Amino acid sequence: MPWLLPLLPYAIKGFCWYQGESNAGQPQAYAQLLPALIQNWRRLWQQESLPFLYVQLPGYMDYQYLPGESNWALMREAQLKALSVPNTAMAVAIDLGEWNDIHPDNKKDVGERLARTALKTVYHENIVASGPLFQSATIQGNKIKLSFTNVGSGLQAIDGEPLGDFAIAGSDKKFVWAQARIEGDQVVVWSDEVLNPQYVRYAWADNPVHANLYNKEGLPASPFRTDQ
Repeated sequence: MPWLLPLLPYAIKGFCWYQGESNAGQPQAYAQLLPALIQNWRRLWQQESLPFLYVQLPGYMDYQYLPGESNWALMREAQLKALSVPNTAMAVAIDLGEWNDIHPDNKKDVGERLARTALKTVYHENIVASGPLFQSATIQGNKIKLSFTNVGSGLQAIDGEPLGDFAIAGSDKKFVWAQARIEGDQVVVWSDEVLNPQYVRYAWADNPVHANLYNKEGLPASPFRTDQ
């Protein structure tokens, strides 16, 4: 990136990054490219732990009314995995997109969520800076119980409606829409169509229709899947 070189003499506090749309055709490669970018920029500034804060891609393109595959969902998964790089933070923007505009109109909420990650990661304020992030899944009979980090003061369906955009599948990985409810800091997912569930997906689409799982701080959960 030649444009970056003139900036190298200057001191910086960290990086803010919003990109990924042009890589949506190759999401698996992005899972390697983003951590490599972070490490490269840190080396250029000779500071191996410079904070790197970034925005996960929002919803975009037509709504998908049945469970299916999605390169944009795979891109968000690649971005989510980059949190394994130390001193990084991600602002979830799944609810801020426009179906017909790759650049969302709502820049304010994107900026505010990114600012929260800076307050926590860079300035070490004791705040909740992220929405719920998938942690683990436990199969219990005909249901799957999901645990999360960053639940803050609790989980909620932001609009008061039943939880949406959860899909469930058995070993055949044929996903169907599922019912879901909050139980404490966990979410229980099931479907009468899948008696022996193995996998769950949430908001797994280019532009999810009803992704309404948030924490009580008003920050949305990141899309995820358990069928890795």
